[in-house]
Amino acid sequence: MGRQLSTRMCFVCGFKNPIGLRLIFEDDGVRAWARFSPRPEHQGFPGTLHGGIISALLDEVMVRSSLAMNPRLWTLTARTEVRYLKPVPIGMELTVVGEATEVRRRVVKSRGELRLADGELAAESTGTYIAMPEEMRQAMESEMREWRVLEE
Repeated sequence: MGRQLSTRMCFVCGFKNPIGLRLIFEDDGVRAWARFSPRPEHQGFPGTLHGGIISALLDEVMVRSSLAMNPRLWTLTARTEVRYLKPVPIGMELTVVGEATEVRRRVVKSRGELRLADGELAAESTGTYIAMPEEMRQAMESEMREWRVLEE
């Protein structure tokens, strides 16, 4: 519970990625969330957040929802679906929230939401995630000494 670890080079959470989004994720043991204020370099059409970045935000928060329940349950995306409900303006604080809806031994199903500053739902997603293979998880965890819990 609390702040989750951030990697060095992940596009969404990497604290040393010069082109990354640098989100800080938190959880309450059930849900995971982060806040993000898109900048002009994140736009697709003028003044509007690029849909690929919306998808990346939702995918990441759904993976993070697995970690909210079990900090060792690292998962990989098997399938994700995004519904874009309205254009998302740049320059305002957004909130992305994810929650696991079904957990089986090696498969997690999750849902995610992207909300505007006023709480309006702008995009929603569902995803299926598979447990990371053990050898991949071990290799990743050996690099975790470089991971950080970041302050805003």
